[in-house]
Order: sequence, then C-alpha cells, then structure tokens
Amino acid sequence: MFDKMLQISLLYDFYGQLLTEKQQEVVQLYYNNDYSLGEISEQLSVSRQAVYDTIKRTEKVLFEYEEKLGLVEKFINTQRDIEKILEIAEKIEHHIDLSKNDMRDFQEEIKKVRSIAIHILENSP
Repeated sequence: MFDKMLQISLLYDFYGQLLTEKQQEVVQLYYNNDYSLGEISEQLSVSRQAVYDTIKRTEKVLFEYEEKLGLVEKFINTQRDIEKILEIAEKIEHHIDLSKNDMRDFQEEIKKVRSIAIHILENSP
C-alpha cells in the first residue's frame, strides 16, 4: 500500500467504528492529532506502555479487518478505475473524428460518463 500513517488513516476511516472507544481515542490522538505516546498517556492517565500496546493491538486489528473484508483495497481499485475512465473519456473527446451530428451525440455520451465518474469520486469515502 503506502506509508504506515496513510495506511492506518485509511483503515481507520473504513473500520474505525468497529474499534472500542478507547482504541478510537488513542488512534485519533496518535495518528490524526500527532500526539506523542507521553502526551497521550498524560491525557488518558495511563502508562506510555499501555498507550503503545493499545496502538500496536489496534493496528493489528485494523489490518485484520482489511485482510478479511478488503474494503480499502476495493476502494483504491475503484478510484483507479474511475480515473482511467476519465482519462479515456478525455482522450476520446479530443481525438475522435466524426461528423458534426455524430460528434455532438458522442460528446454528450462522453460528458455523461465523465459526470458519473466525477460523482463517484466525489462521493466515495
């Protein structure tokens, strides 16, 4: 995939609601707010080791969810496919040589494909 921070953020976006409240809080503080282990332990009144253990267990759980459900991988593949659709539509729109009437109809269809792809991209998590 990509670097660990981005991986965990994506996994959290998809599976965060499946974590305990404590796990959610620790992940939010550590990954999203960039708190150190010491800062989190102070804020939650627990040891640094407890924070570290919670982070490691939560990472493991998130990766297990992804291994079983594969939602992030599906999302990334869908995004790539949609981007390919948009690239193809743009190439076709700029390089095809049709009569003016055919071209107008064809361009309308291309615009619909582009519109749908953009809608999917804008409305995906």
